[in-house]
Amino acid sequence: MDSTVNDFSAYRFGTRILDLSRPQVMGIVNVTPDSFSDGGTLYEARKLSVDQALERARQMVRDGATIIDIGGESTRPGAAVVSVQEELDRVLPVVERLNAELDVVISVDTSAPEVISGAAGLGAGLINDVRALGREGALEAAAATGLPVCVMHMQGSPATMQDAPHYDDVLDDVSYFLQQRIRACNDAGIASDRIILDPGFGFGKTVEHNLRLLNNMGQLHRFGMPLLVGTSRKSMIDHVLHRPVDQRLAGTLATVAIGVQQGGQIFRVHDVRETVDVVRMTEAILNEGRIDND
Repeated sequence: MDSTVNDFSAYRFGTRILDLSRPQVMGIVNVTPDSFSDGGTLYEARKLSVDQALERARQMVRDGATIIDIGGESTRPGAAVVSVQEELDRVLPVVERLNAELDVVISVDTSAPEVISGAAGLGAGLINDVRALGREGALEAAAATGLPVCVMHMQGSPATMQDAPHYDDVLDDVSYFLQQRIRACNDAGIASDRIILDPGFGFGKTVEHNLRLLNNMGQLHRFGMPLLVGTSRKSMIDHVLHRPVDQRLAGTLATVAIGVQQGGQIFRVHDVRETVDVVRMTEAILNEGRIDND
């Protein structure tokens, strides 16, 4: 396995560079009709509005997001299967428009090699795959783009992942999986300094698994790669606080604060402004005020 350690202070995402020595906030723009939290909110008369997607992203950038993650396939349990062409039709126009009008890193949440290639050609700066580039052709497509990739742990598939999640030890099992995917990426020509790791909160895990993983996430720094934390509005918060999806902001922010404390680099969220405040405040506490407020 390639053991190169990233220089997080100047991490390159295509034509844009971010300082990942400080936590960055990734805003979620789901261009789907059926995502668990915000599906369909960017549709008019059952048709995706690229203008609305642009305005949603623009507001997130105003609120402090430095990455916008565009997803054209819902991966919630029981979600409908999306054809490659349908995903292309949803994602590519939004990538093209955002790249032309916003100075922000564009991430594409996809497992399809065709979407990986198409989005990269239109200005995407990060490939973010919940299936860890496991689909046929995905590794090769991602390697050909030269872009960084985010590989996520998931037990099972989106359709079955929450049926009966089981681990001998969730930390060991997630670490082993990520190690294997790092090796697969390296073998395909993706260097370790282009790999970001996502423990996969909520993907094939019970609430106990999620909480243990978050509370010990710092152990994953042994790989020497940035960590992405995606806990926003997820059911783990409902299991603890018994809140519907539209009332999970406080719970989400608590997980973000712990994630910053555990050394997370990227926080993928729906509520950008509040998350930026929590990230910066937590940083200030951890650094005892020795922090650049820009």
